[in-house]
Amino acid sequence: MRSTKNPGRIAGFLYLLLVIAAPFRLIYIPSTLFVRGDATATVHKIAVHQTLFRLGIVTDLFSGTILILLVLALYRLFKGVDQKHAVLMVILGGVMPASIDFFNVLNDAAVLILVRGADYLSVFEKSQRDALAMLFLSLHHQEIVAAEILWGLWLFPLAILVYRSRFLPRFLGVWLIINGFAYLAMSFTGLLLPQYEDVVSKITFPAQLGEIAIMLWLLIKGAKPQSPDTAPLSSSAR
Repeated sequence: MRSTKNPGRIAGFLYLLLVIAAPFRLIYIPSTLFVRGDATATVHKIAVHQTLFRLGIVTDLFSGTILILLVLALYRLFKGVDQKHAVLMVILGGVMPASIDFFNVLNDAAVLILVRGADYLSVFEKSQRDALAMLFLSLHHQEIVAAEILWGLWLFPLAILVYRSRFLPRFLGVWLIINGFAYLAMSFTGLLLPQYEDVVSKITFPAQLGEIAIMLWLLIKGAKPQSPDTAPLSSSAR
């Protein structure tokens, strides 16, 4: 198959799956089910649309799994360029963010338990259960804000690999570096100045398209690592 002969297309396809799946829990569910500042209304919506909320949990697990497969595909593509940077990319972009995805599911699971109102929770008033559910949703969001640091950091070794490779255009590497700084700006704003989080997200949106650009390039044009005798020397060999 052509995708087997061109590993770049495999990475591009996995990237596409991630780009399609991740916004479902990150954007769609909060905009559909969450009412800012109103725990009772939020819990009511989740109770009415429990299946939709559960799909968000499944999406988090799916995204974490695809993320690991994606960085392994990218490692296969770039290990001949610089193995040290390729390993760093796998750790920062796959292992650590995927772990956050998996652990973050616990917050949503706690919300579901509170919404369903198990018998042992009868010691809490309804308003207290609603407040606790909102707390776990807030924790989910704060973990996403923290994860944005990793979303930014992993793009730096990836950008270096793209820039040094001779089978991808260098402008993609430059754009990925800008994209990485955009994620860092969003994360630190969310942690230090959360009232400006939405504003910074809108301002940095064009920079965030760097990942879309490399995803489309890999998916459409693909990429093939060069043979060892023509590939650029890795940093370890310099």
